[in-house]
Formats: sequence, structure tokens, C-alpha cells
Amino acid sequence: MRKPDNSSTLSVHGGERGRRLADALAMPIVQTATFSFETSRAVRDYQEETVKTRFEYGRYGAPTQQALEAKLAAVYRTEDALVTSSGMASVTDTFLALLKTGDHLVMTSESYRRTRSFCENVLTRFGVRVTFADPVADSIVAALNRGTRAVFVEIPTNPHLYVPDVPRIAAATKKRGIPLIVDPTIAGPFSADPVAMGADLVILSLTKYLAGHNDVIGGAVLGRRDLLTPVREYHGTAGTLLSPLAAYLILRGMKTAALRMERQNQTAERVAAFLEQHRAVRRVYYPRLPSHPHYEIATRLLRSCGGVVSFRLRSNLKGAERFLDRLRVFRIAPSLGGVESLAELVATMSFWDRTRAQRKELDIPDDLVRLSLGIEDADDLVADLEHALKGL
Repeated sequence: MRKPDNSSTLSVHGGERGRRLADALAMPIVQTATFSFETSRAVRDYQEETVKTRFEYGRYGAPTQQALEAKLAAVYRTEDALVTSSGMASVTDTFLALLKTGDHLVMTSESYRRTRSFCENVLTRFGVRVTFADPVADSIVAALNRGTRAVFVEIPTNPHLYVPDVPRIAAATKKRGIPLIVDPTIAGPFSADPVAMGADLVILSLTKYLAGHNDVIGGAVLGRRDLLTPVREYHGTAGTLLSPLAAYLILRGMKTAALRMERQNQTAERVAAFLEQHRAVRRVYYPRLPSHPHYEIATRLLRSCGGVVSFRLRSNLKGAERFLDRLRVFRIAPSLGGVESLAELVATMSFWDRTRAQRKELDIPDDLVRLSLGIEDADDLVADLEHALKGL
């Protein structure tokens, strides 16, 4: 399941071939909304092409976006890639393109809040039936039925970092001809190989590790061309395009993604181990820890587990907020995967519109903290956490 360790080379050179405008080494920002044709015959030739060899209008693709798509396809070893305006745009484009009234979607009960909200509150309005299954292979496979037209899983899930056994799920979906869609955003690039595990489509938030600097939002869908074609057609109509500047910034971020990921993975393992032995911490969720319920699966499937660590404090809501307020290096903010380390109280940052009873049903206690480790010195991050924990 694990890729050979050529991640740095792929980060820099993956998908890049041929000469560029003015022989530029870095991919230029091609900032134009439309592309002109020399002759009327050229227009007809373009329209009759099965595989387009040039551009027409920015909503259907442009050079900077195309360069990013080529790099993503190379890094994740997929047949095709499509970039979108955000990770959520990738989710919505994919589901709206592939599902119709009467279809059935199975997805992990734990996932990014907005992904679940879209499936729960929007897809159902269009007559799509959605089943939320526990993030384990047995539950997901048991939820399949004759009407199932897609299965969606995160690896790991957000925020408890559960690791569904994707190959086992893929064996069941392939037997039934059901597309398996996998979101490995939290694991980070070079940590998980969803296609090798059996995924048909891969959904990414490029905002996170790949861009890596908390300064740009973007998303992507990768995988088999036959499955991606209807998603691309819907995307061109809906207009969820990634701007040339955003594509450029993500391309630039990807050049150092492997180096940053190595640091973030190492720091996350150290922070998780520190938290697990601290008296003020009730429980730590990180798949590299033997105490995590999915440690065996994570060890088998993932090369590393990313820079997110979740944990519960031996405290209440006010105590958890006091812990956050005492942090000095970590910033209180949502998101993950950037160079700055972030901390959030999951109940207040993502689920404050739910009642305490609803949060309990979703396994979101008031003392659940999620950290996103950046590239600061690990000693400084541990010291910051130790200082903040003393206040409990």
C-alpha cells in the first residue's frame, strides 16, 4: 500500500514537462478569462476534439490550473485530476455529478462537518438517500444495498482520526460496481495511497498540506477519467473554478510539501506521545499510538498519519477554553496542514450550533481539542502545551 520514497522528487518535478512561456522555470500565472482563435476553422477543430489540446474559456480550464492538475495526478498516481475553488467544491461537484434522485450514498458517520452537513441537508432535498455508517469496514459494507451508487470515506476521519480499512471496503464496492470515493486530506500527501487501496476517486482539500501556508483555498478530485469526466462537465457548468493565482500558490506550496510533511509527521508523533503521558489529558487520538483503536489498520495502510492530533482534557468546557487561552505558540483557528500550529476546541469551533445532547450523539465532548502541528520547533510546541496544561 505504501509508495516508494520519492516524494520530494515528485513534489518538485511531478507533472512538469515541456517548455513554458518565455522559458520560465516556475509555471507562470496565466491571468486571462478567455482565449482567442486565429480562424473560424480553428474553432470547429477545437469543438470536434475528444481530448482538448488548447483552451477556450477560463471556466473550462487554463494553463496554470492544468499544470496543477498534472502535478496532482503525478503525485497521487491517478489517470486524471480536476482542481476546484475549494475542498467543499470538490465534494459538491462530485456528489452532484454522480448522484441523482433515488440513489443511495453510504458515508462514514464521522467526517468533516461541512461534508456531512451537505450530504445530510442538501443531497437529501434532491431525493438522494444517505446512510451514515460507523467508520469501520464491517459497518460500511453492511450499509450497501441495491440502490447504492457511491461510498465516501475519510482516512483518517475528522476529528477522532479513525482509519477505515479501505481495501476491505474497496473489495465490496468493486464486486458491486459502486464507485469508492476517498478523502485522505488529514493524512496528508505521501502518507496515504488511496488508489492503491482501491479508491476510484480521491477528493482533496488543497488548502491544507499541499498549499501548506494558510493563505489560499482550493480543492481537487482525482482518479479514473471515465468517472471524472461527468464531474468535470458539471464543474464547468457550475463554475467552481480555481483562480490562476490560487493555482500558482498551490503549485508553489507543493514544491516543499514532502519536506514539510516529514517535519509535521515527526512533530505530531512527539506531541501525541507527550500528551498521552500527561496527567491533565484524559485520552489522545493519533493513529500512530498503540492505544488508538485503529492502530493496526493505520500501521498497515499509512506510511505516516499526518500532523493532526486530537485529545480530551480532564476538564469541562470552561477549563478547555482556559487551556486554549493560555497557548502562546499555537493559534486558535480552524483548518490544518499549514506551517503555523493551530488549536481548536471542536465543540465551539465546529459544532456550537448543535445542542450538547446532539454533540454527545456525535461523540463531540466539551473537552475535545484538535491540534494541527506546523513546522515550528517541536520543543517549543511541547513547552507551549505543557505551560497551557498547568492551568488545569
